[in-house]
Order: sequence, then structure tokens, then C-alpha cells
Amino acid sequence: MEIQIKSLDDIQRATRQFIDLMSDAKVFAFYGKMGSGKTTFIKAICEELGVEDVITSPTFAIVNEYEGNYGSIYHFDFYRIKKIEEVYDMGYEDYFYSGNICFIEWPELIEDLLPQDAVRVNIHENEHGERIVTILNGE
Repeated sequence: MEIQIKSLDDIQRATRQFIDLMSDAKVFAFYGKMGSGKTTFIKAICEELGVEDVITSPTFAIVNEYEGNYGSIYHFDFYRIKKIEEVYDMGYEDYFYSGNICFIEWPELIEDLLPQDAVRVNIHENEHGERIVTILNGE
């Protein structure tokens, strides 16, 4: 499934479309180059899910927790992970298998730790500056 985002004005429509596709999935791995819009899209999704807190990239914290209309939402950014042991030490299993929504940026750095049913979400910027969000179901 693909979702096209033509501009920031179009992001709310795109997030609603994404949420409709989430189904019962809980872990979403967001792939894309630096600046492709991963954090912006996740922020918009969180807002649509009822998060009222300030939503920021967890680049230095590694994980931010928010409360939304459907419980806790965990937002990860593994960009600064240097060793996989850091992920073990933070207790990633407690998050990934909690039954709560997990949005993961830079999942390629922890690929072997992702649950089998994680939904892969690729964000690509085309030559016109539009974002193409491609959703690949887990398993």
C-alpha cells in the first residue's frame, strides 16, 4: 500500500489513511533517508492518535513515551546506537512486546531485534519533493 504526501498541508489526510491501515499491528519500523520525513510523519500520527504532549525526536533519549487515546505510544530513534548491547540494556523487549504502539526510526540498525510481525514503512522523497509512504505488512 502507498500513501502520497504532496505537502505538509496534506499530512493530516495521509496520517488518517495510515491509521486506517494500522489494524491490530503494534510495531512499525520506519525506513528512510535522513530528512525524508520520518519524524514529521510519526509526530502527525501521534497527534491524530490523541497525544497532547509536545512530540519530539528521541534522538538523544532513544525512546519517548506518549499517552494517546489508545494508551501508551513509544517512539524510538536508534540513529545514535553504537552497539546492539545498548538496545539490550534499555530493555527493548519490554517495549516491543508490551502490546502498545511502537514507532521506530532507523530500524535497520537493530533489524535482528525487530518482531517478525513488525510493519515496515518506507518513506521516500520523489523529485518533486512529495513523500511516498510504502507500507509492507510484517511476517
